[in-house]
Amino acid sequence: MSAILTSKTTSKIPEKMSPVELRASIGLAGVYALRMFGLFIILPVFAFYAEELPGGDNYTLIGIALGAYGLTQAILQIPFGWLSDRIGRKPVIYLGLILFALGSFVAATATDIYGVIFGRIIQGAGAISAAIMALAADLTREEHRTKAMAMIGMTIGVVFTLSLMMAPLLNQWIGVPGIFLLTGCLAVAAMAVVYKAIPNPLVSRFHSDTEVAASRFSSVLRNPQLLRLNYGIFALHAVLMALWLAVPLSLRDAGLAAADHWQIYLPVMVLSIALIVPAIIYAEKKSQLKPVFIAAIALLLVGEMLLAALDATLWGLAFALLVFFAAFNLLEASLPSLISKIAPVGAKGTAIGVYSSTQFLGAFIGASAGGYLFEHYGPYAMSAMCGLLLLIWLILAMTMQAPAAVRSKMYQVRKMDAGQASGLSRELAALPGVYEALVLANEQVAYLKVDLKGFDEEKVVQLLEGSA
Repeated sequence: MSAILTSKTTSKIPEKMSPVELRASIGLAGVYALRMFGLFIILPVFAFYAEELPGGDNYTLIGIALGAYGLTQAILQIPFGWLSDRIGRKPVIYLGLILFALGSFVAATATDIYGVIFGRIIQGAGAISAAIMALAADLTREEHRTKAMAMIGMTIGVVFTLSLMMAPLLNQWIGVPGIFLLTGCLAVAAMAVVYKAIPNPLVSRFHSDTEVAASRFSSVLRNPQLLRLNYGIFALHAVLMALWLAVPLSLRDAGLAAADHWQIYLPVMVLSIALIVPAIIYAEKKSQLKPVFIAAIALLLVGEMLLAALDATLWGLAFALLVFFAAFNLLEASLPSLISKIAPVGAKGTAIGVYSSTQFLGAFIGASAGGYLFEHYGPYAMSAMCGLLLLIWLILAMTMQAPAAVRSKMYQVRKMDAGQASGLSRELAALPGVYEALVLANEQVAYLKVDLKGFDEEKVVQLLEGSA
């Protein structure tokens, strides 16, 4: 159990989050969910809608419309995080939600594909992920921050699954323009959640574990292991976005009406999640992350090939989607864990920020390039692009170093100068089971990367008490 250290006293950490921390975590998870739902919900149905729009016979434009949000998201996510350090977290979140709502309303009222592209670009400009994470860090203590981040992160998978199930039905009831209007209204509702449900932080400050530091870019961008993971998330979301250009049409061509596509998506997502749980447990418990990771990439490549080969039959498509999403969900869950294990303790937030921006860039490139290939060379050319991206990733993953079986720990420490912090960092790093340690005087936090099997937390507490 970690310890909060103030002055010369040490207090036991409560096992549960405080009511304020729980309220903040749930509220921010809800805001994140409402926004991500708006981005995901059109994926399974947009190709049908685009066919009816002026300009919708051009698959390059359809791909750009589908992925346009990723470009502005990738460009603005880190700057919006920095802006939240200057003007406050909530103002930036309000600004982002306003932009997202505005983009949704523009897309809803668009009369051609170009109007939808413009609306999607504005939607992506509402890049609030970094500000949400920073606000969560402001409102939670170090020892409970991981729980808060996990609650927010879990919403992505849940919302993605719900969007696949609900999109075909919503498309039948209100159409894609109605879905865009709905997502705009949800963004407005999210603003109300921010105002009413989420507390104002007493103090906002920089957090190395959740925010991007410009001084850390160099170390992150020169780390070959992190670069492999950044390429991985780029390829993963590029392939995902390209998938939505072809699979909905393939399901329809195989005889399943668009309104009934949820009958495929629901069992596929439920079964795929059930299948990956044992793999995740095995990888973590047995320290076998690399073999499981490589196997998942190989399975994803197989799934992509099956989608191309079995696109004529409904059962073939269902099986191929199950293989694809079992691998996809496993990789989506594994990549953040690998980033956390590999990133230097003082650069974790920077590594995550670069990783997230690369993810959104992958979504834009995958949809746009996939649409171009689909338009000029057919669906098999698009599948070949996806296969090549995954094959390169597989080679890169096979050559990466196996990540150490470590966990991140955080401790609040007393005020000290830079020299004292440096000395304490060295002393902590010398303790048994500690792989890496960094004390940041300006944040009053000690960041440790530890091997839980050989880690003696009491010695850490004693050392920190002795330094007080």
